[in-house]
This record gives sequence, structure tokens and C-alpha cells, in this order.
Amino acid sequence: MRGKRIGSGAALLAGTLAVAGLAFAPSAAAVTPTTATVTASCGLFGGGAATLTATQTGTAATLTLTSTAITAPIPISANSIASTLTMANSTGSARVFSGTVNPAMATGASITVGPLNAAVASGDKLDFNGGSLKMVIFGITVTCTATGPQSPGPFVFD
Repeated sequence: MRGKRIGSGAALLAGTLAVAGLAFAPSAAAVTPTTATVTASCGLFGGGAATLTATQTGTAATLTLTSTAITAPIPISANSIASTLTMANSTGSARVFSGTVNPAMATGASITVGPLNAAVASGDKLDFNGGSLKMVIFGITVTCTATGPQSPGPFVFD
């Protein structure tokens, strides 16, 4: 009887350690690459090169767009741009990132929007080329579209 208790206790301890190890293991979900460049035309805001920065935690992802070539035509207060970033997905439906996160920007300042949030699926391959960025500022909609391919290529989500 004593041998059964020791065996049961050892199995319970081993199972507990295995679960604890999984709980503290780093998340395997990651997006590659984490940054990409695009060239976009944004009408009144101008156009040119922009950088997209991506993060992923499980099925939650964020994208931030920054550009020194795309500038604010008027002063813009923090968190006042309603942004919708639609990314083409070569493995399924487009993914739509949205939010109202932006820093305060003076007239002529570089544009930054995000992080914008969306849900992604494992294997998604997202590209700005074929998508768009819509920003609503003081009731005016500004749409940016790609004028060239995303480099080094699409964001691939785990």
C-alpha cells in the first residue's frame, strides 16, 4: 500500500511540475517580420514612405503606422484620429485594425497612428498593398492607399 502512495505522489508531483512549466513558458506566437515599409498616397496628407510595426499576442495583433512623408495638414490633438487600417490577407478575409490612438501633432508633423487592434488567425499573411488606411479627422475622411509593394513582404502571423 505504501508503494502505491509514493508512486501516486510522484506522479502528482511530476504532473504539477509539467503544468507549472507550461504556465511559465514563453508564448510561441510571433509575427514576422515585425516591421515593414510601404509607399502610400494620402491625398491632402501627402504621400511617401511609411513604416508599419506589428506585434502579436495569441490571436490579438496590433499595427502602428508612422511616416515622415505623410504629414498633418492642421494641428491634431492626441487620440482624436479614428483610424481603420485594412490589410489584404492572402490566406483569407482581409483583417481590419482600428482604434483612436495617436500622439498630438502640429501642422506639418509626421503622422503616427496606432497601435490599432485586430484579431488574427495563425497563418494570416497581411499586406498593406491591396488594403487601405482611413483616418477620420474632424469629420473629414482621409484615405491612404499603397502605391507599391510592402517590403520585405507580408506580415505572417503564428
